[in-house]
Amino acid sequence: MNLGVLAPELIVFITAIVVILLDLAIKRKGILAAVSIAGLLVAILFSAALWGTRGVVFNRMLVIDEFAIFFKVLFAAAAILVILASTDYVSKFQRFQGEYYGLILLSVVGMTLMAATAELISIYISLELASISLYVLAAFLKDEKSSEAGLKYLLLGAIASAVLLYGMALIFGLTGSTHLTDIAAAVRTHGASPVLLLGIIFMVAGFGFKIASVPFQMWVPDVYEGAPTPVTAYLSVASKAAGFAVIVRVFWHGFGPAVAGWLALDWGLLFAVLSAVSMTVGNLAALSQTNIKRMLGYSSIAQAGYIMVGLAAIGFGPATDPYARSGVLFFLASYTLTNLGAFIAIIAITKETGSDLIEDFAGAARRAPWLALGLAFCLISLTGIPPTAGFLAKFYIFNAGVSNNLAWLVLIGVINSVIAAYYYLRVVKMVYLGAPKSERPIPSSGPLRLAMSLACLGVLFIGIIPAYVLKAAVDAINLFTR
Repeated sequence: MNLGVLAPELIVFITAIVVILLDLAIKRKGILAAVSIAGLLVAILFSAALWGTRGVVFNRMLVIDEFAIFFKVLFAAAAILVILASTDYVSKFQRFQGEYYGLILLSVVGMTLMAATAELISIYISLELASISLYVLAAFLKDEKSSEAGLKYLLLGAIASAVLLYGMALIFGLTGSTHLTDIAAAVRTHGASPVLLLGIIFMVAGFGFKIASVPFQMWVPDVYEGAPTPVTAYLSVASKAAGFAVIVRVFWHGFGPAVAGWLALDWGLLFAVLSAVSMTVGNLAALSQTNIKRMLGYSSIAQAGYIMVGLAAIGFGPATDPYARSGVLFFLASYTLTNLGAFIAIIAITKETGSDLIEDFAGAARRAPWLALGLAFCLISLTGIPPTAGFLAKFYIFNAGVSNNLAWLVLIGVINSVIAAYYYLRVVKMVYLGAPKSERPIPSSGPLRLAMSLACLGVLFIGIIPAYVLKAAVDAINLFTR
């Protein structure tokens, strides 16, 4: 067994241990962020070097392929931006910076393993590694709201994990294996049964919690509001992307069109219904929000609905069509940069104003022009207006829906995009046209401005020159057709 193929995960894990130990020995805590970022950058380099490598390790539990590598880079990049944006915010928990950075790194390890798992037990273990780290991070401020957020996330997450595990147990009992390839072979040979369909429904429910889709979204508003803002930013993108990565691999390899066409149509229709409901409920609930973190929480539910258009298209599409699957990956990459860019600006503005209320963002453009521009640009991207990454992401995934006989779902998505424009652009209006309550400039550190710049440049780059990310997404997904 060549452990070199697991170098990215091992590097991030070792970095987490080093950061925690360094915290005990040094007084300049800023070094911890630098070490964390250095470890993540090295992991990205090793991941890039593995592009084109394919293999299996640990008795086929983990696979090494372009799909897993795509997400390894995505998770590490998201963590780098969050750590850069946290350099000012960590003063709120000065004594626990080592634990904060260490937990972020450990969650990255769990998420990268989630994207590389091809076996049900390893899926569950890697999911819990990521989830436990996030439960603790949500409660990291230790005040009333943060503790409530952590407790709700933990309790509801435990229920979702139990439901997921029960679904996995049903599938194992029917197929006699926990390996996705063996499960697919058993389904081809013996066909599906009502109990298998029940197991799939339970798995959809468990994964639905991770991607924050309706009706499994009840944790989102309170957790997003109560968690530290950098953690909210990280939750909104990394946890969602990890959930979708597992869903694509499990449902394509285990129950995809090449395994049983009618079964794929069944779960494709299930995701289509969840998509329509998630888009509608998320956007309508966001309209009335006065707290920007809760608003973006409901927005993330709607965004999960848009991404599920791609999942539904996978179920309805032919086994040889990679565009729906690559559309999911392209959307996740675009959404990660866009949502992080918006939250990075929010971190700086709310730290100065001491409030998450949208009305307190009034006139922010006069107090912090660069932050206001970045926030407005990312909100425009979330709306889906060119020339941003968000526009191309929606265009690409909606095109996959239309191509696979889901025009009705795409129409619902377009209508919901119009609804979403109201509450996104309402914030932009408040930032630029509202009267500021103070003329005092909003300070921001160099690392935070760097993170903001990288996120916005990424959104603009993908919006204007999408070919590189599109090619990476198509290459990552093409292996499923071979």
